[in-house]
Amino acid sequence: MLRFRLLAPFVLVLFAALAVTACGSKKSSSTSTASTTASAASCSKSNLDLHTAGQLTVGTDKPAYPPYFEDNKPTNGKGFESAVAYAIAGKLGFSPAEVKWTTVPFNSSYAPGPKKFDFDVNEISITPQRSKVVDFSAPYYTAPQAVVATKGSDAASATSLSSLASAQLGVQVGTTSLDAVNSQIKPSSQPKVFNDSNDVVSALKEKQVDAIVVDLPTAFYITSAQVPSAKIVGQFNAPGGDSWGALLGKQSALTACVSKAITDLRASGELKRITDQWMGAAAGAPVLR
Repeated sequence: MLRFRLLAPFVLVLFAALAVTACGSKKSSSTSTASTTASAASCSKSNLDLHTAGQLTVGTDKPAYPPYFEDNKPTNGKGFESAVAYAIAGKLGFSPAEVKWTTVPFNSSYAPGPKKFDFDVNEISITPQRSKVVDFSAPYYTAPQAVVATKGSDAASATSLSSLASAQLGVQVGTTSLDAVNSQIKPSSQPKVFNDSNDVVSALKEKQVDAIVVDLPTAFYITSAQVPSAKIVGQFNAPGGDSWGALLGKQSALTACVSKAITDLRASGELKRITDQWMGAAAGAPVLR
């Protein structure tokens, strides 16, 4: 998954259909997330094992794009993942002033080893491979993949996944989009893999690739703001879903409490409200099979 800015809601079609799926599982969450068993007592603020005493340290990449973050400022509480992080913090007993953000490059977030944060939110897909070296919370969102191509191109007229097999596709390294391309589209040539989201967009603009594959919210932003000459060819589901979870260090004492916070937010309807506000629905994006 990539990280880009979506335009204001009145520019884009609202995403209602996706919003409710926010609680799904990214890659079989039952096997890739840590235990969610936690009591209210064990998750009280005074009992939490924190990276820095007295504050909740939350990681994300920089720049931080909408609709996940607004104005490149995770601290303002605006944007889907900023709002989710502060809602989790609230459930754990922290005020906004007690939340500290730190920059964590996407690819290094799920690398093995100690973490300099309590949890990280960065559209990080829950996968079995990543779960071998890090923990994931219960998922807070599930996004389909989307194909974006320049209007008028052969790829733009595709009506099925198989009709994209001969296209030169582009994806970002380290994302589940690459797995989705290989397992669902089964291209006849290897996808071109780029280091970051900006390189992926540049490749599409410069026609280094016929189409790119990103998560659907990102696709709406690309076609609305970054490459208006492009269109969303269609959306498709990755195997096992493409669920995002808060990432924590392996066997973190906080994992169960963060999962409990997300479960409580889902049960109360707060998670859906946040998702509806910032993410919207995939109306107008045909399903590719």
